[in-house]
Amino acid sequence: MKKTLLALFLAFVAFGCSQKAPVTVLSSEADATIATSSGTSYGAAVSDTDAMPANQLVSALAGKDSIQATVAAEIAESCQSKGCWMDVKLSDHSTMKVTFRDYSFFIPVEDLKGRQVVFTGTALHQQVSVEDQRHYAADAGKSAAEIASITVPKNEIRFIADGVILK
Repeated sequence: MKKTLLALFLAFVAFGCSQKAPVTVLSSEADATIATSSGTSYGAAVSDTDAMPANQLVSALAGKDSIQATVAAEIAESCQSKGCWMDVKLSDHSTMKVTFRDYSFFIPVEDLKGRQVVFTGTALHQQVSVEDQRHYAADAGKSAAEIASITVPKNEIRFIADGVILK
């Protein structure tokens, strides 16, 4: 009887060990890029179904310090050094700087000008120091004269993205 129970137990253990466990991939900077049918996704999951056009973001943020939003826009310029930011077009021919929360992901460093993008996160009013403006200008490949001409801080709308779909 003991031998039969032992044989059954070993058979169950062998059967259980032969089953394939589901593979779980932990999110990290290296695997934060996911190809989707609507584009390539970076960072947190983004749904483009409820995205507001960039020209509506300014009015949605009016009178508020910050808002959570999903926005669809056209890229005007992007970081050519590391892929750590992008400027998107707003309705008044100005641009808004989009950075990525805690540098947890990056976008390609190729020229992305004119590409459509959907991103989700926090829009806010922010004062940008001269040092930061010069840093972004250098990342964009601006000339030394253009960088030196930046001499005053400026207030602008910024966006901290948790996730991006690059179309």
